Amino acid sequence: MKVWGKILGGLFGFMLSKNIFGALLGVWIGHSFDKGRGFNFNNLAGQSFTDAERQQAFFSTTFSVMGYVAKANGRVTPQEIAFASAYMDKLGLTGDIRQQAQDAFRDGKVAGFPLKERLNDFTHKCGKRHDLLLMFLEIQIQVAFADGTLDQEEREALHQIAKILGFSSRDLDRLLEMIIAGDQFNQQGNKSPQSSKVQLSNAYKVLGCTPEMSEQEIKKAYRKLMSQHHPDKLMAKGLPPEMMEMAKQKTQDIQSAYEAVTKARG
Repeated sequence: MKVWGKILGGLFGFMLSKNIFGALLGVWIGHSFDKGRGFNFNNLAGQSFTDAERQQAFFSTTFSVMGYVAKANGRVTPQEIAFASAYMDKLGLTGDIRQQAQDAFRDGKVAGFPLKERLNDFTHKCGKRHDLLLMFLEIQIQVAFADGTLDQEEREALHQIAKILGFSSRDLDRLLEMIIAGDQFNQQGNKSPQSSKVQLSNAYKVLGCTPEMSEQEIKKAYRKLMSQHHPDKLMAKGLPPEMMEMAKQKTQDIQSAYEAVTKARG
């Protein structure tokens, strides 16, 4: 329970007013910081983390939860194993660092994996940085969709993960649509007018937009997505250097989708 805000608020209030009413006002203000604004006074008691600790937390939690999601329906499919292996290849993981990723993935597959405990520890170390948590959740969605389908158990696991990270069911459903559309956008060819139409529809979904939106609204959505997935910004917030390539790929996909939409709109 966060109490530092109330304690310090009460002390400052009393010191400034020299009466009980000032102290009570300080306690009330401190309580609003503790509970309503998410300001964590526990950090003043020495609870802070280094960049290396945040990066390690992101790395290990990513692969352990990846294993948890893969095992959500009771078994890990060859496609999911291949995705995990290909993901490690794409990140250029070799030697000890790859072994750490593989160990974490196996840890997540073990029955009784403490998902909530691991995710709470992860969000605490990451300081609840929204863009970093968004990137984490997007990775887990990609794992769940690795075999081209999303069964009920995997969907429930994703909803559980999203809730712990502070995302609503609506947020998750929107992300699912965007990521699935992104996968189809990258695979879809332009061999016919029909395929071009599907390609454009997916491009809109990648941006979280619809054809009815104005150019200004689409540009605003595009800029927001680019800012959220900017590799340098994410790394500064705790994204491990080994995962920079995924952030770069994401921004490239967003850029390609935006170019497809703007070209179609003339």
